[in-house]
Amino acid sequence: MMWRHIASNALTLMVVALVVIGGIIAWGKRQYVVPGPLDASICLRVEPGSNFRRVSEDLAQFGAISDPRIFRMGVQYTGKDRDLKAGAFLVKPGASMAEIVEVVTQGGASTCGSTIVLRIGVARNEVQLRELDPETERVVTRVAFDPASGSAPAEYQRLSGAPGTRYQVIFAEGTTVWQVVEGLKQADFLTGTVESLPPEGMMAPDAYEVSFGEDRADIVAEMVARQENVLAEAWAGRAPDLPYETPEEALIMASIIEKETGQAEERPLVASVFVNRLRRNMRLQTDPAVIYGVTQGRGGLGRGLRQSELRAETPYNTYVITGLPPTPIANPGRDAIEAALHPAETDYIFFVADGTGGHAFAATLEEHNRNVAAWRALEAERAAAQQQQDGAGQ
Repeated sequence: MMWRHIASNALTLMVVALVVIGGIIAWGKRQYVVPGPLDASICLRVEPGSNFRRVSEDLAQFGAISDPRIFRMGVQYTGKDRDLKAGAFLVKPGASMAEIVEVVTQGGASTCGSTIVLRIGVARNEVQLRELDPETERVVTRVAFDPASGSAPAEYQRLSGAPGTRYQVIFAEGTTVWQVVEGLKQADFLTGTVESLPPEGMMAPDAYEVSFGEDRADIVAEMVARQENVLAEAWAGRAPDLPYETPEEALIMASIIEKETGQAEERPLVASVFVNRLRRNMRLQTDPAVIYGVTQGRGGLGRGLRQSELRAETPYNTYVITGLPPTPIANPGRDAIEAALHPAETDYIFFVADGTGGHAFAATLEEHNRNVAAWRALEAERAAAQQQQDGAGQ
């Protein structure tokens, strides 16, 4: 009887222990997935070679988790203990332990901290050091300098190549292939050379996430692949009865549209002017094409076009040739490509600047001449006002 009593008590204790253990496990699971105690966003830095013990201690110091041990047990239980990535990660208020683990194990791309951005523009290039403020989640530019200057600020030198720093290359619509490749050469966080330039127009203006030490040729290949996809998709959905026989001709038109206007709402109207001219066998008469023929896309002209250049018989002089020039004259963005393939339905065959940054469009020469006269009067008025201002300042 005594042994039976002892066995019964032992069994009872085991059951109680299992219930307690089960309750602890259930409580721990709840703690792992319920919203955490963090009341303001933080930027969590994970150094290369770090581990979840160190991460859990950092999170506890920030007040982001309630218990580092539960955090580490949850990591092991979910099988993510070997998936930790180095970088700088934004942890938002109330993030659960499970959500934090997802942030620091998915992909490895930093989501906060410092970002070095190379901006390649039509007129100038700039390197920026941007910082995400975790509390406001707003990006602030802390440093900006010309990469061609040969001297980078100390803060940039400190963060370039440091763990957690992100890198981007952004280039604007209307830049040429030569300008983009030359800009990439100025990025000291990239490596390698570009042996040959892609065809003009075949690089997609966009923001590109890159890595420290990434090969420039690989980045160029991605830019080309992205433009190929954009052009193929747009060509497949093009409007009927356009005066282009190939996607390449549409890209040429898109590049002209890109260089003629920076206003998104005007692109389909500008496209309609050039499409109407092609249909009527009229010359396009677009200055940006003539300028490209002079510069070959290697920077801006820096002056007005000369009469001799407007009269010269060159493949890009659209005042002399009929039809499209032989190649694009810049890298057009998606919107310009869409405008070339979906022009507005208008009778316009002329346009001229209107003084607001946009253009005045006309269907007849008489109307166009009135618009030109208005533009010249506005120019003269502005020149007189500037002279008066300069004289007052002397």
